[in-house]
Amino acid sequence: MSTAFFSVADARGIEVPAKALSAKGWRVQADGAAFEALEKAGVAVAKTALSAASKADVVVANLPLEGLSEKVASQVASREALVRKLATGAKKRPVVTSPGQYAELAACAGEGVSDELCRRWAALAVRHLAAYADALDVALSREVLGEEVLHLSYTAGVPLRYGENGHQKALFYKEESWTESSLANARQLHGKELSYNNIVDADAALEMMREFSGQPAVAIIKHLNPAGLATGRTLEEAFEAAWSGDPVSAYGSVIACSQKVDLATALRLKGRFVEILLAPGFDADALEFLRGKSKDIRLLEIDSVEAPRPCPVYKHVIGGMLAQDRDVDTIKEWKCVTKTPFPKEKEALARFTWVVTKYTKSNAIVMGMEYAPGCFKVMGLGPGQPNRIDSNLRLCQPRVRDNVARMELPEGTDLGEYTHKVFSELVMGSDAFFPFSDNVDAAADAGVRMIVQPGGAKRDEEVIARCDELGVAMIFTGMRHFRH
Repeated sequence: MSTAFFSVADARGIEVPAKALSAKGWRVQADGAAFEALEKAGVAVAKTALSAASKADVVVANLPLEGLSEKVASQVASREALVRKLATGAKKRPVVTSPGQYAELAACAGEGVSDELCRRWAALAVRHLAAYADALDVALSREVLGEEVLHLSYTAGVPLRYGENGHQKALFYKEESWTESSLANARQLHGKELSYNNIVDADAALEMMREFSGQPAVAIIKHLNPAGLATGRTLEEAFEAAWSGDPVSAYGSVIACSQKVDLATALRLKGRFVEILLAPGFDADALEFLRGKSKDIRLLEIDSVEAPRPCPVYKHVIGGMLAQDRDVDTIKEWKCVTKTPFPKEKEALARFTWVVTKYTKSNAIVMGMEYAPGCFKVMGLGPGQPNRIDSNLRLCQPRVRDNVARMELPEGTDLGEYTHKVFSELVMGSDAFFPFSDNVDAAADAGVRMIVQPGGAKRDEEVIARCDELGVAMIFTGMRHFRH
C-alpha cells in the first residue's frame, strides 16, 4: 500500500488530493495542522510524527511565508530539512509544496508519480524553499538587525523582441501569486507578440480604466499619457468621444475598454490603426471583425476591470530600488475654497477631470468637458512639462482650440466667441498645487471658470484671492498626484 504524508503551514485545499489518494487505496498520514484539517474534512487519516515522512511515497509539505520569527523558524526547521532532502537529494523523492500542484497529485493517485513529474515538483520545491528563505531573511533582518530587506521573486520570464529600443534586450517576468487582472495574466486572442512598450502602455491604460469600473469608458494611451479618455452612455459612444480628444495621437495607440467590446464599438476601428485593444472580453462578432481587420492588432482579454488594490510598487534606479504604496486613493477632501461657488452640476465633470489628471505625467494640466448629459471626455491635455504654465499654455489650451475647430458649428458662428464659451464650460485639473497664480490667469484669459487642484502651496491664499478677483471657482482635493 502506498503512503502519502501531509505536513503543512498552509492547509488550504489539502483535502482534495488526500481524498483522491485515499479513494485509490493510499494510506494517508499527517501531523499538526494538516492532520486537523484532513480529519475535519472527513478524510481517513492517521496522526503520525514527521520522522515517518521519510518512508512515504509522496510528501505534501510547505513552509510559512508570513508571520515568521526566530521561534517559528525553529519550529519548522525539521520540515524545511525534509523538503530540501527530498527535492535535492541524489535520489529525488516526490514532494509537493504548492496548492497549484494538488490537481496533478490527485491525478497520480492511480498510476503513481512519473520521474518527469517528480523532477518538476523538485524544482518547484526549491523555489518554495527560496521564497521561505527570503521571507525569513526579511523577518529576522527586521527583528534582529533592525534593517529593512527587500527580496523580489518573478517567474516565467518571456523574452520580448526588444526593449524600449531595438538595441536593448528585454524580458517580461510575472508575479506568480498575483490575482488581480493585469498584463501578466491577460490572454492574447490575436495579433503580433507584445513589445516592451506595448506592455508598459497597456498597463497604464488598464490602470486608468480601473477608476471607471462599472461604467462605459475608454482610454487611449500614447507613451503613458491619455491621448483620449471618455465615458459614455454606451461603449461605442465613449470610444468615439475618447478618439476625438486627439485623433492624431490616437494613431498607433494602445486602447483599454472598461466593458466587453461589442460589434458597434469594434467597427469604430475601421480604417484606424492601433497597436492594442484591451478589454474584459469581446463579443464573437466583434472578435471576428477585429481579427479580419488586421493580422497585427493585438487583442488582449482580461477577466475584469476592478478597482485597484493596495500593494507596493517598485521603481529601479541604477544601484538601487525605490518602493512605495500604489496610488489607489484619489481624493482626501472636496472643498470649494473660493467665494465663487463651484457649480453643483459640474462636480461630476470635476471628478472625472481630476481622475484623468491623476494618470497624466507631471506637470499635468487637463481640461475635461461634459459632451452629453452625464458623459465626459478630455478636451485638452498638457503632460510631462518641466513647468506647469507650459503644460497649460503650450499644450492643453492649444489642444482644446484644435478640438473646437474640428467641431461642426452652425453657419455664421464666430469661432473665437464659441471657443471662449467652450472654455467656460470646461473644468481644468492640475496634478499638484499652483505655486503662483500664473496658471489661474492663463486659464481665466482663455475663459476657464472652474479649477480642481490639490492645494497645499505656501501661496494658496494668493491663488485663491486671484480666483476671487477673476470669478473663478476652485476645488481643493487635499491629495497630490505626481506621476514621474
